[in-house]
Amino acid sequence: MNRKHFLDSILTLGTVPALRFAEGIAEEPTRVTTPKYLKSGDVIGITAPAGYINHNEIQPSILQMESWGFKTKIGLTIGKKDFTFGGTDLERANDFQQMLDDPSIDAIMCARGGYGMVRIIDRLNFNRFAQKPKWIIGFSDLTVLHSHLNRNYGIASIHSKMCNSFPDDWSKAEIIQVETINSIRQALSGETMKYMLDANQSNILGKAEGVLVGGNLKTLETLSGTKSDLNTAGKILFVEDTGEYLYSIDRMFWNMERSGKLAKLKALIVGGFKVKMDSEGEDFGRTVYDIVLEKVKKYDYPVCFDFPVGHQKNNFALKCGVKHRLEVKEDSVILREVSDVR
Repeated sequence: MNRKHFLDSILTLGTVPALRFAEGIAEEPTRVTTPKYLKSGDVIGITAPAGYINHNEIQPSILQMESWGFKTKIGLTIGKKDFTFGGTDLERANDFQQMLDDPSIDAIMCARGGYGMVRIIDRLNFNRFAQKPKWIIGFSDLTVLHSHLNRNYGIASIHSKMCNSFPDDWSKAEIIQVETINSIRQALSGETMKYMLDANQSNILGKAEGVLVGGNLKTLETLSGTKSDLNTAGKILFVEDTGEYLYSIDRMFWNMERSGKLAKLKALIVGGFKVKMDSEGEDFGRTVYDIVLEKVKKYDYPVCFDFPVGHQKNNFALKCGVKHRLEVKEDSVILREVSDVR
């Protein structure tokens, strides 16, 4: 990551779309709604819609967000535990619903990922939220929410680190930790996000503009055919994953190809992939680069590898559902948010 080229500041405004509650997969809204950007004194709600986390573990994030000038409101699921989950399905759904509907809360940060959002997404009612959207923040398992909001409501959200990634001691934190956490503040505050990184020899050169969508590849695969299924046509798609064997990554990309999700992209961004070692004698014989390039070789759009997003320290905030421009050049890659306002 070249830190010299990081950000500018400008607001992107949106329009509330018409609500859609038809059975089956929804017709995608034609316009994107950008929630209100935050200012000093605004409130960020913290809830655990997936895995368990306790009050001590979220304290560093509370202190940091309050140092940014925001207030915090702690949900009832923090400290709740139902085996691996942050409370029962009903408790997690009720807590998230309360934050969606609470007019005093201006953004919702998911405390951690893990697993559990798909178990409660159909319990949630987004009627009031759609009339006055607020930023929802998280990644990994929270890809369910990013995809659901984009497909059904056209509401932008923030793919980024969560409470469990804030360092305990900022004086000892690595620069990359500080920058990635600060990118959350920048995104929430309405700064135009811009990232520049070194070129990768496997990249496919080109330029593209489109709405940025994506998240965890395994989660996107499991959403296929559901009401939260992501429509990727005409968009810039980013993907990342962790703890998967190479053959499993290959299978997921075949799913993306066979389901048509790779066919009509404007561009593809491949983030971090933490790969499990193959079992002895069962080498897959292909890298992540090989797997991806095999699936996109018949298409004519830019592809960027090793983008700083995923289950890793260099996991920067991205605004899902917001228009971006990607430039994949011989010597560098630039991803920047763009505004439709002329």
